Amino acid sequence: MVKAYRAAMDAGKHTVDPVLTNFKSKFAVDWSPYLNKKWTDAAETALPLAEWKRLAEKITTIPATVAPHQLVKKVYDDRAAMGRGEIPVDWGMGEHMAFASLVASGYPVRLSGEDCGRGTFTHRHAVIHDQNREKWDVGTYVPLQNVSEGQAPFVVIDSILSEEAVLGFEYGYASNDPNTLVIWEAQFGDFANGAQVVIDQFIASGEVKWGRVNGITLMLPHGYEGQGPEHSSARLERFMQLAADTNMQVVQPTTASQIFHVLRRQMIRDLRKPLIIMTPKSLLRNKDATSPVSEFTKGGFQTVIPEQKDIKADKVKRVVACSGKVYYDLVKKREEKALDDVAILRVEQLYPFPHKAFGAELKKYPNASEIVWCQDEPQNQGAWFFIQHNIHENMLDGQKLGYAGRAASASPAVGYAHLHQDQQKALVEAAFAKLKGFVLSK
Repeated sequence: MVKAYRAAMDAGKHTVDPVLTNFKSKFAVDWSPYLNKKWTDAAETALPLAEWKRLAEKITTIPATVAPHQLVKKVYDDRAAMGRGEIPVDWGMGEHMAFASLVASGYPVRLSGEDCGRGTFTHRHAVIHDQNREKWDVGTYVPLQNVSEGQAPFVVIDSILSEEAVLGFEYGYASNDPNTLVIWEAQFGDFANGAQVVIDQFIASGEVKWGRVNGITLMLPHGYEGQGPEHSSARLERFMQLAADTNMQVVQPTTASQIFHVLRRQMIRDLRKPLIIMTPKSLLRNKDATSPVSEFTKGGFQTVIPEQKDIKADKVKRVVACSGKVYYDLVKKREEKALDDVAILRVEQLYPFPHKAFGAELKKYPNASEIVWCQDEPQNQGAWFFIQHNIHENMLDGQKLGYAGRAASASPAVGYAHLHQDQQKALVEAAFAKLKGFVLSK
């Protein structure tokens, strides 16, 4: 057998019998509808108002036989009011409505990760535990499993702290089912460190290496809140370094409507690429990050969110571009300084970089001679090294690009809250100060 095998190898022949060309497994999935698609393909992700209200009522109604914890009941009472348009929609409700609308339309949703039923920062509460029952493994009610007759499945799994194994399984699941929204959520974003092999070897490069298309979604909580090195960064820079050949999508949404639209876009659009979402922590409850119902019933995911203040474009001398929660710090500082010559842009999709949308925003400010990229992360981390050449490509002649953020660091974040606060104040102040250090000119 060994001699025959080696002889076949030396002769350049097949060492195994090839599969018959007319063979088709009954388990095979037809991936042809998802091939050769573009990330710029349109997707109608808005929800008609009548359907919004119907779904909102369904997922906020708790049966009389189930007694939720009083704080969880308050969450669901608030969500019911959000569904009626009485108060703005927060992150948890925006996420839930995305899931509800997908399963109602026939798209299964599968969510796994540590404590993802409740959500690490208690924003989700997808699973309601009956307080009249003594055991946690019984007496639960999942509203998203009761959206409509004949709905697609909604599965939520609190997985163990074995990130590599769990993410590897979910990648395999998504490799075999393009019609399911498969999500893995890290408890904190930097918990993805334990699954880095799967990210490097499969998620980032599987399509280029093996032609295997995959639409898995990663939710990685990311935000500099003064919680220390292990609970701040989802290592955005690693995904930026891995991004090439339009192999994935990396987004950092800052409003409830944005997470709603990007989750729906992942399934409604026929493109199947890994979606990396840098999800927030403090923004989960920040009132500024809420959205009116109208932003869910019209529009779609915005790769770049324009300046929201009514300022005179010809007076703008500086454009500050950013991504993530630092936007809200910048807006507050601008108000404190009473500045009317600085515009602030949010880059919600970092890769593929939305050159067309970003360039269109820059052209609105022909008298702006300076552009500043502001980020929470240290200079050698975050999006800075990746983003600078993309911004430079869209800059106008004579413009200069500067950086405002933490200094380079071997650690993702400092370990002292007061030092974190000092750094945060300094980087926000630097976004409006005179350019210094590295400056890139057009």
